[in-house]
Amino acid sequence: MNTSRISFSSKELQDLALAWIALGVAFAIFFAGGGQRAVTGILQGGVVSPILLSLLTAGVGFLLHEIAHKVVAVRFGQVAEFRADYGMLFLAVVSSLAGFIFAAPGAVYHRGRLTAREHGLIAIAGPVTNALLAVVFLPVFFLGVLVGSDFLALAGSRGLTINLFLATFNMLPFGPLDGKTVLSWSKTVFAGFFVPSLLLTIGAFVVGFGF
Repeated sequence: MNTSRISFSSKELQDLALAWIALGVAFAIFFAGGGQRAVTGILQGGVVSPILLSLLTAGVGFLLHEIAHKVVAVRFGQVAEFRADYGMLFLAVVSSLAGFIFAAPGAVYHRGRLTAREHGLIAIAGPVTNALLAVVFLPVFFLGVLVGSDFLALAGSRGLTINLFLATFNMLPFGPLDGKTVLSWSKTVFAGFFVPSLLLTIGAFVVGFGF
């Protein structure tokens, strides 16, 4: 395994920042119910709290997902950089206004020779990171309940739900999603990760976490 140092170009940092902000805005509108009413409600009730909440949950989940892809790719000797898809970022904000959200903000592109296993490990690194973040957000929720902080409780529940969703969605075995690459590498690894993630995500939505 290559031990190349992880570095970020100015273009990559710019794209990561823009994607982080756009997703923060999109998810804030989505969780407020979507539409003009949601935007008006956010503006009247205070912009900082809902956007900060989205940046710390959906935004962090996205950032660390993509950085995980990059880190593992570089460790396998790849030249790897994130590039934002500005059209898809715009679509994320517009779809949130319509009451749903479609977020495919960009991807980590890498080049170099890889085995099927290495491709699979790079692909699954993002969803695994989201699953680990869901675990991290769970005690944040309980801490918020314990100290009576609505912000912390909502951040914990929303962070858990969003990251479970990101882990599951990205493991779908279709198109450019991570699941297709993982499934091509190992059906066992795919099923062992995807099935529990799907069940936990459904459970979180049924319970109403994050809303």
